Amino acid sequence: MVNVKKVILSSLVLLGLAAGATALSAAAAEPLNVKSETDIAGDLGILQGDGSGLTAEYLNKSTTRLQAAVMSLRLKGLESEALAYKGTENFKDASGVSKENQAILGYLKANPALGWQGTGSDTFEPMAGITAQQYYKVLLESLGYGQGTDFQYDDVITFAAKNGLSKIAGVQSFKNLHIATATLEALKAPIKGSSKTLAVDLSDKGKINASKLSSLETPALSLKMSDALGSYLTDAKGMTLYYFTKDVADVNSCVDACLANWPIFNANNFTVPAEFSAADFGVFTRADGKDQLTYKGWPLYYFAKDQKPGDTVGDNVGKVWFVIKPSNGGIAIGTKPDLGNYLTDASGMALYYYDKDTKGVSNCSGKCLEKWPVFYSSAISAPTGVNSADFGTLVRADGSLQTTYQGFPLYYWVDDKKMGDTTGQDVGHVWYVIDPAKFSGTKAVNSSVKTSKSDALGTYLVDQNGMALYLFTKDKADPNSCVGPCLVNWPIFYDENLTVSADLTASDFGVLTRADGKKQSTYKGWPLYYWVKDHLPGETTGQNVGKVWFVLDPAKTEAR
Repeated sequence: MVNVKKVILSSLVLLGLAAGATALSAAAAEPLNVKSETDIAGDLGILQGDGSGLTAEYLNKSTTRLQAAVMSLRLKGLESEALAYKGTENFKDASGVSKENQAILGYLKANPALGWQGTGSDTFEPMAGITAQQYYKVLLESLGYGQGTDFQYDDVITFAAKNGLSKIAGVQSFKNLHIATATLEALKAPIKGSSKTLAVDLSDKGKINASKLSSLETPALSLKMSDALGSYLTDAKGMTLYYFTKDVADVNSCVDACLANWPIFNANNFTVPAEFSAADFGVFTRADGKDQLTYKGWPLYYFAKDQKPGDTVGDNVGKVWFVIKPSNGGIAIGTKPDLGNYLTDASGMALYYYDKDTKGVSNCSGKCLEKWPVFYSSAISAPTGVNSADFGTLVRADGSLQTTYQGFPLYYWVDDKKMGDTTGQDVGHVWYVIDPAKFSGTKAVNSSVKTSKSDALGTYLVDQNGMALYLFTKDKADPNSCVGPCLVNWPIFYDENLTVSADLTASDFGVLTRADGKKQSTYKGWPLYYWVKDHLPGETTGQNVGKVWFVLDPAKTEAR
C-alpha cells in the first residue's frame, strides 16, 4: 500500500523564491510543509477576501478598480488613514459602494497625487475590471516608481519585468488570485533607490508582522506559459514537471530505465502558485524506499531531455507523459493495459459515457444519477493530443451543469472509490470509459429532432445538439407572425434532411415556406424556432417568454 504523508501547512509565511535559493529537496522523515501564494497573502493581511475569507469563489472573481485602489493604499500603508476620511466630496458614482469604500473613494479624490483621479466625468467606475498591466502599474507606484518619470503606461509590462514583476504579465482575465501572485512579487522587490524590500518597509511601518518575513527564501513552484501548452507547472528553477498516465493503476509504474529518463521530483518545504491548492500536494514512499511528491495523487517527474528552464520536450511522449496544468485543467489521462488511454478527472477518477445518450442530451436521471453522478468542471485545459474544444457544457433539467465530450455527457461511477478504479467499464453493456483517440459517439441515433426531459417541463423537442425548440402561439392564426426583430431573437429551425428519434412520429413534421421564401421545419403544423438566449444544450430560458413562446411536449402539443 502506498504510504501517503499528510500535508502539514507551515506556520511560517512563505513568500517565494529568493535569489540564490537551492533546488528543492526533502528528507523522507521530514513533514511536507506547503502553502499557496493565496495562503501567504492572507497570512500577511495583504489579501483579505470577503466575509467568508479567501474562498475559491472569491479568488476566481474578476478584480475590480476598487480592489486595486484599496491594494494600492494598503501597500503604501495608507489604508487606515483612507478609511478614517471624513470629507464630503466624492466621485459621482461613489454611492454604489459601501460606506467604508465611499470613504476610500473620497480619500482618493482628495489626494489626486496617489494616481486615482477617476475615469472621467467625475466618475470612478469602482466595479469595472482591471488588467494585469493596470495592476502592475499599481505595484510599480507602490515601489516608488512614477508614471511619466520612470515609465510610460504603454511600457508598464516591460518596466515591471525589469524590476522582478512578470508572473501575471500574460494573464488575459485578471482575477483576485492573481493579486496574490503579483503582490508577493512586489513585496520581495526593492523599493526604488533602496536595498530595502517593500515587505521590510511595510514591516518597519507596522503594517506587516516582522515574524512573517522569515520565509522569504523558501523555494516556490512556478507557472510558465507557452502558446502551445498554456500554463504548466515547474519547479523552483523553472524545470518542467510531468505526470505518467500509467501511474493511475500503480504509482510505481516507472522503474529502472524509465526512472533514468524520468527522474522523480521530491520536495518538503515550498510554496505553490495561486492557481493551486496546497492540500492537493502530497508525498508517498516508493517501492524502492524513495519519497516522491504527488499532485492530486499523481507522482511528479522531470524529463532527462529537458535541458533548460521552460523546456517541455517531455510533453506527450509516448502519449503517456504530460505537463501539469492548474487543477490539471479538470481533465487528465489514465492508461491501463486492458483499456489503453482513457479520460479521468484531475485526480485520476475515471469518466464514463452512457451509450444511450445522444449528443447534447442526457438520458440518465433520477436513480440512474445516484449510481452515475455527473462530472462538471468550469474550465477545461486538456492534455496535449486531446482537443479542449471537444469539451462543452450541458444544462441539466434541474439547472445543474454537466461537462460533455464531443457533445456527450460525462459521468462518474459510484463504485469507483480511488484513483485508477474503472469498475464501471461495460456495466450493463452501455457504460464505458473514453479513449479520446477512438471515441466517435454513442450507438444511439442522433436525429435532427429528438426529445429531452426536464423535471419542470417534462418531455420537449430539441435539435440534434440538444438545443431547445419552441413554438409561437401567435402562429396559430398566421404562421408568418414572427418577422423582423422577432426573427433576430427567435431564429427559425430548418433541416432539409430531417430525421426524428424513435419516440417521435415522422409524419408529424413538415416544411413551411415562409412569406419571405425561406423554409422552416414544423411540428404538427407549428413552425419551430430557437431562442437566442439559449446558449447551452439543456437550456430552456425561452419558455413562457411573453406568455407566447413555449417548448413543445409531443404528448401535449395539439395540431395547429
